[in-house]
Amino acid sequence: MAPLDPEMADIVHRRLRDNGIDLRLGRALASIGPDDIALDDATRLPADLVLLAIGVRPDTALARTAGLALGPHGGIAVDERMRTSVEHIHAIGDAAEKTDALTAAPALVPLANTANRQGRGLADVLAGLPGRDRPVLGTAIVGVFGLQAATTGWNEKRLKAADRPYRAIHTHPFAHATYYPRAAQMSLKLLVDPDTDEILGAQGVGEDGVDKRIDVIATAIAGAIPARRLADLELAYAPAYGVAKDPINMLGYVDQNLADGLTRSVQWHEVPDLVAGGARLVDVRTPAEYAAGAIDGAVNIPLDDLRARLDDLPDADLVVYCAVGIRGHIACRLLAQTGRRAVNLDGGYATWIGRPQ
Repeated sequence: MAPLDPEMADIVHRRLRDNGIDLRLGRALASIGPDDIALDDATRLPADLVLLAIGVRPDTALARTAGLALGPHGGIAVDERMRTSVEHIHAIGDAAEKTDALTAAPALVPLANTANRQGRGLADVLAGLPGRDRPVLGTAIVGVFGLQAATTGWNEKRLKAADRPYRAIHTHPFAHATYYPRAAQMSLKLLVDPDTDEILGAQGVGEDGVDKRIDVIATAIAGAIPARRLADLELAYAPAYGVAKDPINMLGYVDQNLADGLTRSVQWHEVPDLVAGGARLVDVRTPAEYAAGAIDGAVNIPLDDLRARLDDLPDADLVVYCAVGIRGHIACRLLAQTGRRAVNLDGGYATWIGRPQ
């Protein structure tokens, strides 16, 4: 699940384990024996069949023999009209490098949609029409035991590696109205440039409706729609297919609140340092929710009781959280009006429990 960030991949890991998969993370294959395998920690596991799914490499042997230049990722280097370094030779498909839509740098993206689109584009070029290759976002989806896991654009770890500033937003909406049968919750993550509000990438995991939300975000990126404008999109609604405030609209609302300084949020991986620096955790969920599981050290003051129990709050900066972030946002707004310094845990407890353990 390399395209997913850790807290999103954890949802997939749990589904794998729930279906009997013995998942060993952080381990490497050391050797394959006649009826078992050895891992790099000397663990041996019985095996009748071994499948190696360790990525893909472009087959460029013919291109190298023909003297074609290769790109930085080992694929065939092409320009926007899919021309190689040798006149009259073009290259398309998985072995040809693409152009990253966010940076315009070369990228290797082996996806069927992109390869098929290149076929149409090259046909136009060869026919003398103004055909051009399109930049790619790497929009993709996979099914895992009933889960949909989808991505578009860059993920957080890639943005960190490139030292590119970003704002992360986590939400956990339902795919359609909860009063309609079989409403399933999904997890969405949106990554936004904090200065320009450009959408940099998104991830989604859930049983239903993830594909169309990622498709909408991929379209918004291609159309240069800023994140805050997601709140304004008019999307198809009926209780069986969505909610009145679509998950896409909600991402836009959250982005607006953050961009306008109406609220401040922190990410799950920032909480330990904040607590170490003296901040205190406040859980504004109900006592029943708190009893079912909470962040260590958190004080439980339900949102409905918060105004009456302001004196019970710890005398420190506060990190507030709820189930998915909505009540936490309301609590932070209330506390700000009383002069208290409070930040909301982005995505709430639902994001926290997905963090790497």
